[in-house]
Amino acid sequence: MARHRLIALLVILLVFFGLIMVASASVVDAARDFGDKWYYLKLQSVWAALGLVVFFLVSRWPHQRLAKYARPLFWLTTVLLLAVLIPGIGTKLLGARRWINLGFFNLQPAELAKFSICVYLAALLKKTSSFAAFLFPVAVFSGLVFLEPDLGTAMVVSIGSLITYFVITGKITQMALAAPVALLLLLAVIFLSPYRASRFQDFLNSSHDTQGSSYQIRQALLALGSGGITGVGLGQSREKYEFLPEVTTDSIFAVIGEELGLIGAVVLLVVFFLLISTGLQVAARAPAPFSANLALAVTSLLAVQAFLNISAIIALLPLTGIPLPFISYGGSSLVIVLLSMGILVNIARSDRL
Repeated sequence: MARHRLIALLVILLVFFGLIMVASASVVDAARDFGDKWYYLKLQSVWAALGLVVFFLVSRWPHQRLAKYARPLFWLTTVLLLAVLIPGIGTKLLGARRWINLGFFNLQPAELAKFSICVYLAALLKKTSSFAAFLFPVAVFSGLVFLEPDLGTAMVVSIGSLITYFVITGKITQMALAAPVALLLLLAVIFLSPYRASRFQDFLNSSHDTQGSSYQIRQALLALGSGGITGVGLGQSREKYEFLPEVTTDSIFAVIGEELGLIGAVVLLVVFFLLISTGLQVAARAPAPFSANLALAVTSLLAVQAFLNISAIIALLPLTGIPLPFISYGGSSLVIVLLSMGILVNIARSDRL
C-alpha cells in the first residue's frame, strides 16, 4: 500500500477508535455533570468531523507554501501563549491557564505550538544547523507553555524538537553536551515544585500515598491489571466509575487496557508504531529538505507525546498530564494532530510525483 494511503487509513482508524473509547470512558462523568451520558462523545464527534475535514483539505494543499508562513506562525503562536497567561483572557481551570475562551470553543495555544514549532524548525534547519538559532524558538515555546503550567506539553515540544534537530544535523557532540544540561534542568523543575516532586516520588514508589498523590497511578495500574489478557469487555470498565482521575484525557489508555486487555493495548501500540515508522519513511524519502524536515518534526512530536502518555500510565515514567494523540478527549488536540497528519500525507503524496 502506498505510504500516503497507509497513513490516511491509520489516522482514520485511530480517530474512530478514539471516539469509541471517549464514549465508553466518559459516560459516568457526562451523566453526572451534564445529565447526558453521551455529552463528551457528541462534542468530540464534532471536533473529529472538523479535524477530518482539515486533514483531507491540507493533504491536498501544497505544503511547501508553509515555509513562508513559518515566521508569522511562530509569532502568532507566541502572542497566543502570552495571552493565555493574562487574567481575563486565559481561562483558569484546576490552577492552570491553558485556554482562551473564544465563545464557540476554547482554544489551547499549547496545542498550536506543537504544529508551529514543526513548521518553524523545518524552515530554519533548511538554512542553518546553528544550535543557538534552533534553541531560541524551542526555549520560547517550552518556557511559555511551562508557565501555564503545563510541563508535559513543554516536554513534548522540547524533546520532539531536540530529536528533530539531532537527526537532521547529526551533531553528536552538541547532543552529548545538551542531554545532561536538559536532564539537570528537568530535575530542577521537578524538585523545586512540591507537586512535581511528589509525582516523582510516586513514580519511584507508587504505594507510598495510595489515597493521596499516588492515587491516580495506582488506579491506572489497577485498571490495567483488571483487564488481563482479553479485557473485561468494551464499556465494562469499573475504574471509570469515579475511581480513575482524568479518565477521558490523561488516563484513557488505562481504560483501554481494562476493557480490551493486553491484546487491545498491544494492537493500539502496533498502530502507533506503524504510523510513526511510516512517517519516518516519508521523511527519509521526501523530495526536498523542507519537506523532509517537516515530516520528521511532526512524526517526532507525535511519537514523543504518545510515548510519554503511555509510559506514564504503565508507570515507566512519572505522570505528565498530556493527552494520548487521537484518543483522548479534547478538541484543540485532535484538530491539531489531524492537521499535522494531513501535512504528512501531503508530503508522502509529493514523494510520488
